Amino acid sequence: MAGYAGTFEKLGVRVPEVDLPKAGTDYTKWAVVACDQYSSERDYWKRVEDAVAGAPSTLGLIFPEAFLEDADKAERVVRIQTTMRDYLSRGLVESKGEGFVLVERYTPFEKEPRKGLCIAVDLEKYQYGKDSKSLIRPTEGTIVERLPPRMQIRRGAPLELPHIMLLVDDPGRTLIEPLYERRQTLPRLYDFELMLGSGRVRGWHVKDPALLSMVASALELLADPAAFRAKYGTDDVLLFAVGDGNHSLATAKAIWEETKKEKGSESGIMDHPARFALVELVNIYDEGLPFHPIHRVLFNVDEQKFYEALKCCYEINLERHASSEKAFALVDEPMGASRDHRIAVTSARSSGIISFPNPKANLAAGTLQDFLDTFLKDNPKVVIDYIHGTESLLALAAKPGNLGLYLPPIDKGGFFGTVIRDGVMPRKTFSMGEAPEKRFYIESRKITR
Repeated sequence: MAGYAGTFEKLGVRVPEVDLPKAGTDYTKWAVVACDQYSSERDYWKRVEDAVAGAPSTLGLIFPEAFLEDADKAERVVRIQTTMRDYLSRGLVESKGEGFVLVERYTPFEKEPRKGLCIAVDLEKYQYGKDSKSLIRPTEGTIVERLPPRMQIRRGAPLELPHIMLLVDDPGRTLIEPLYERRQTLPRLYDFELMLGSGRVRGWHVKDPALLSMVASALELLADPAAFRAKYGTDDVLLFAVGDGNHSLATAKAIWEETKKEKGSESGIMDHPARFALVELVNIYDEGLPFHPIHRVLFNVDEQKFYEALKCCYEINLERHASSEKAFALVDEPMGASRDHRIAVTSARSSGIISFPNPKANLAAGTLQDFLDTFLKDNPKVVIDYIHGTESLLALAAKPGNLGLYLPPIDKGGFFGTVIRDGVMPRKTFSMGEAPEKRFYIESRKITR
């Protein structure tokens, strides 16, 4: 075993065998955005279908969450798995061999590109429980009720396609950035425009043993227990924090545990491909990585009843504003020494800011979600959705009977410290960019023998 392989094994990393579309494939039609985006905007997915126009595409390999409640869910799962097998049998997807993939992603919203490294991680090093202390750790609560539909797809599927993004705390830029500086010397895997104005993406193969050793050395230093203890005061090293795709990684873990239980007596089970999951690793300090709060929209809600219920639970101050944009801008401003939490509200009728003096939760998302959990239980006709973009929030909130809730930004610099000290954040607390900036499905990996 090469030296770097031993380090990778210790740190929960594996060099994956990556599959990509065969030469000549229209990559713009192949790559579609993460399935959990535009979950209340079925029109977006119709536009994706029109853009694909029947060409080979990851659209046929995923289950957009906008359709999760449709009656044909079981049939769709079968179609996805059948399409995966069809693409493999026809050679539409082919192996590029072992290696990491260095990814450069330009988006419509950031001046600098986001830089990532596509790797495989060991699910034995990951736990998604609330009090997880594992090397790979969730950053927000995992809703186990959301796993079964995803498990149905992964169970028996020959391929995985990741939209999972893991974060690494690397202020010295020692891991991904040195590879990016050498990108012109690496074999180019793809370079194309993403559909529907979502930017451009390029990928390079990282397979040179010297570069793999360089990655291993950088990871080893980032996971050094003494350095971690000096910085965070704990011996429980958090090397990789889940940024996007929390439930997808939890699904991979659940299927791996299921696979071990069913096939535990088989020879070599601990080297089964389902033990690993393909992810993109991103430095939290990357200049092209924005952090946005995830907003909420309530459907079929009585606005007055919402405010009355809120006042029964909290001491609040409600400040009306003439425009949603003004309210949003004020919520985005730093609070200084104040501990108040602020959220903006917007609807077809009005807009404003709700302030919560002396909140008990650490984050505004926690204050709001604690209330919403009770409010939704008491008002079963009200439906909630979690929105990643400001434009989508405004469009949905402008419809009669809807109410938009706009959350303040998240501090990237204190992110790892918050997870280490306080555990998982409230679910749907943050988003790494607007919806078009999310990871598009490009790479795949075989997960069956």
